[in-house]
Amino acid sequence: MDGPNYELVAGRDNARLLLICDHASNRIPADYGTLGLQKDQFARHIAYDIGARNVTLRLAQALGAPAVLSTFSRLLIDPNRGADDPTLVMRISDGAIVPGNARIDAAEVEHRRRTYWQPYRMAIASTIAAMLEKGIVPVIVSVHSFTPIWKGVARPWDIGILWDKDPRLAVPVMDQLHGQGLRVGNNEPYDGALKGDTLYDLATLRGLANLLVEFRQDLVADDEGAERWTQIFLRALQPALQTPELSVQRFYGSRATGS
Repeated sequence: MDGPNYELVAGRDNARLLLICDHASNRIPADYGTLGLQKDQFARHIAYDIGARNVTLRLAQALGAPAVLSTFSRLLIDPNRGADDPTLVMRISDGAIVPGNARIDAAEVEHRRRTYWQPYRMAIASTIAAMLEKGIVPVIVSVHSFTPIWKGVARPWDIGILWDKDPRLAVPVMDQLHGQGLRVGNNEPYDGALKGDTLYDLATLRGLANLLVEFRQDLVADDEGAERWTQIFLRALQPALQTPELSVQRFYGSRATGS
């Protein structure tokens, strides 16, 4: 099922897990052309999280879990940034100047926020509310991917688990991944404590157990890799989901910082 600028995958009525994918798409609405960029830029990580949508859909199918995925590029507006975050609309991304964003004014930022960012966020919030109304306290997993090399330096992790202050899901998943002999980033290559991001607003502030998983992009870029890493992550996630305390809304506070 599709909505305005999001994709909604239905799950089982009794599913205890919600999957989200903030950077699933590199699509730019026709009215914006290519934002002045060469088309090959939209195959890069600056436009979307390579492989993340593929893995999200595979996880949803394997677990019978609902999923909400964005259907617009982060170059238009980043759905994983807070509404007032200065990086909500990027003017320069990993060295690439974005001409269509370079002189953007506050009115256009607000238009994109209301038209693209907000419907995606509301779709997640509505899905969570519907699950809670059924008496189900959902666990939230956000699926992302990261570049294997950043500013000329190779990143040493196979997979990263990002989290804020709630260890209930992140720690057992990391333990399971370590048990598979993987190089696991604990809040690497990014810190999971970001005030205003999707998990902060929609999971942490609601006391819902959550984590953000970062797959290395070269490992999930094709179908074979996406399937392999879906299975690897499932072997870590499924045992962790059996933890009874995940079914309780628990407020740990937050260590989230600004961007």
